[in-house]
Amino acid sequence: MNARFDVVAIGNALVDVISNESFATVESLGLELGSMSLVDADRIAELYTKLGPATEASGGSAANTIAGVASFGGKAAFIGRVADDEFGQIYAHDLRNIGVYFDSPPSTDSTPTGRCLVVVTPDAERTMSTFLGAGTDMDPSYVDAEIIADSQVLYLEGYLWDQPPAMEAFRLAASVAHGAGRRVALSLSDSFCVDRHREAFLDLIAGNVDILFANDAEIMSLYETDDFDSAIDSVRGHCEIAAITCGPDGSVVVTADGVQRVAAAAVHQVLDTTGAGDLYAAGFLFGFTHGHALATCATLGGIAAGEVISHVGARPQISLATLAASILA
Repeated sequence: MNARFDVVAIGNALVDVISNESFATVESLGLELGSMSLVDADRIAELYTKLGPATEASGGSAANTIAGVASFGGKAAFIGRVADDEFGQIYAHDLRNIGVYFDSPPSTDSTPTGRCLVVVTPDAERTMSTFLGAGTDMDPSYVDAEIIADSQVLYLEGYLWDQPPAMEAFRLAASVAHGAGRRVALSLSDSFCVDRHREAFLDLIAGNVDILFANDAEIMSLYETDDFDSAIDSVRGHCEIAAITCGPDGSVVVTADGVQRVAAAAVHQVLDTTGAGDLYAAGFLFGFTHGHALATCATLGGIAAGEVISHVGARPQISLATLAASILA
């Protein structure tokens, strides 16, 4: 079935503020290494004043994925809520400038556009403190049924599940997608997020999700096991496809027919793991919507993840279409 877009994503629209800090700084700030914590406006302001020099860029997990799809040459759209403020205008301009369709109406209340402070430690791990801002107002009214029905895959960001109105939006969007004969993908986003919403995620996956993205820690958290193979057995058949990333060990693609293990792309240096899972999903979904075999989809995901961890920031700095040219040819 023809579609205007390859992938449309629903997620938090956030401006990323990325700073390199020591382990001691993370501890002194009262942050849990490797976690994502939701904070209020006062806490985000406090943390911002205590960080060193930072890089600011439009971000958010699902938006990073959509930026990756566009970098591969895919047709991508994003649904998210920003405020009618300077950050919101910059955010919209950035997405449109890379070829992503973004037409969500801005919020007109006093809540500013959301921000995510990303602290990168010497091990390239990222610890995130997120002020959702206008994104907290994501609700079913933002579900653009026309765009969703005209996209091959609807991609949902697990982080957004923290807000009850967004849960309703997710279920409505999934219903629209399936009603139009499209597929629904979900990223678990973070093992701490899984801990908060395990039962709801399991229910969502069983009834609404065709393609599941997670890393090894998240999938084990979802099924409450310390054994990776046991988690793989549990997810098999729970949804059509599960794509599980395992860091330098590559990824595992799980279907009812079996398990495929795909090696990671070669990376000369790892500077910042922010966005690795987001970009893996981008490569996988681009491959999937262009008819590639699942192992090739995972290879494309690995190429995208490898590119983004080789520099600071969660968006590709080199054309992913160029990096993957030999495969896409």
